[in-house]
Amino acid sequence: MKKNINKKDNKNEPWFKWLTRELNSYEAFADFESGKNPRDVAEGFISRNSTAISKVFEGFDEEDKDTLDQFLKLTECEMHVFRILEKKIEFRNKVRFVDFKKRKK
Repeated sequence: MKKNINKKDNKNEPWFKWLTRELNSYEAFADFESGKNPRDVAEGFISRNSTAISKVFEGFDEEDKDTLDQFLKLTECEMHVFRILEKKIEFRNKVRFVDFKKRKK
């Protein structure tokens, strides 16, 4: 996690902080609205930032690889949480509440 990327005049910023900032400022929703899927949006991000990303890889070491692996695990976990929440919302919308106290005559 110690590696730095030289972009926007901040020579001490770790690569993952740079990546987070760039991803957060990337207009992915505009791409989604135009019909692109998440993989295409990610490839567009990589393409637009290829020079800076290649600088990251110049000094990438095992500690950085471990950090990336942890981010991948965390991201996968987050995806599963969102899918579970999505299913719970869908299920909640399908459930009908029955008042058993009211009896038909």
